[in-house]
Amino acid sequence: MKFEDLLNLTASWLKGSGPNSDMVISSRIRLARNLEKFPFPHWAKKPDSEQVLVLAAGAFEKTPELKDGIFLRLDDFDNVDKQFLVERHLMSNEHAIRSNQKALFINPDENVAIMVNEEDHLRIQVMESGFDLDTTWRIMDSIDNRLSEILTYAFKKEWGYLTACPTNTGTGMRGSIMLHLPALVMTRQINRVLEAIAKLSFTTRGLYGEGTQASGNFFQISNQVSLGAREEEMLGNIKGVIKQIIEQEEKARESLMAEHREMLEDRIWRSYGTLKNAHIISSNETVELLSMLRLGSDLGLVADVERSLINELFILTQPSHLQKLENKKLSANERDVKRAQIIRERIGG
Repeated sequence: MKFEDLLNLTASWLKGSGPNSDMVISSRIRLARNLEKFPFPHWAKKPDSEQVLVLAAGAFEKTPELKDGIFLRLDDFDNVDKQFLVERHLMSNEHAIRSNQKALFINPDENVAIMVNEEDHLRIQVMESGFDLDTTWRIMDSIDNRLSEILTYAFKKEWGYLTACPTNTGTGMRGSIMLHLPALVMTRQINRVLEAIAKLSFTTRGLYGEGTQASGNFFQISNQVSLGAREEEMLGNIKGVIKQIIEQEEKARESLMAEHREMLEDRIWRSYGTLKNAHIISSNETVELLSMLRLGSDLGLVADVERSLINELFILTQPSHLQKLENKKLSANERDVKRAQIIRERIGG
């Protein structure tokens, strides 16, 4: 596997399958881990950071679950390449902006990614399609156990795993679910739902996580508390909250179909028509229209566009992906033209 191969691959978490995949795009678990006797990345000197990179790369090579992946030194990449990796949900914006002595490991299915020297020495991420935190956790737990046999983690019995940010101390775990909630948005119930989960110590972010706002009716919901509970207990709490949100989205969809079907079908088919025929389209408009098309597909109103293709288009039409496809930098207008062309080709316009 090479970096250049990523452009022609579709990440396994985008396949649109798994439990409740009509409303849940993906399940993600992230673990923060640091190496004993090394300063946290923000305070580390260059020799320490380099040593962490060497130790991490060696550990990944010895871990069977990470076989055949690629280890990328980020200071070898330009801004387009780094943003390309952010768009694929493989690393954070913070990792892309400050990339000296930093690295990223990616496995061939793109369901496992490990940032090295981000806020913590290791940020291990596992993503699966649909509402499947159990499978996600089994993969993560296996990787973490293997790495802990090779690397010595910073750990205190009274605190748990030590992290750069105190809010991550304890398990070091964040579980998050990417939800598509167009019906709750259209029926103006979404703010009530988000306010309710905030009181339960859950946070809501946009399509690209921390620092991003919800767009295209996508909401990434994750736990805020990492200390004082076992991982399985925390995941159980997340599952309980997400199940309630799914039930409310289902009811909202049923209500729209029963009481406002003509309006709903009109919005969906107008979105489909624009996507099939537009020759210039912005990133924001694309996300909004693809959201409505996905709803139409999930409700069985649009039968000839697969959910997995729609999921893929959310990623493929992002700015750096368009420039990688053209193999050159594009102006904003050129990206809008290229984006429209790709959508027309992919959905049969």
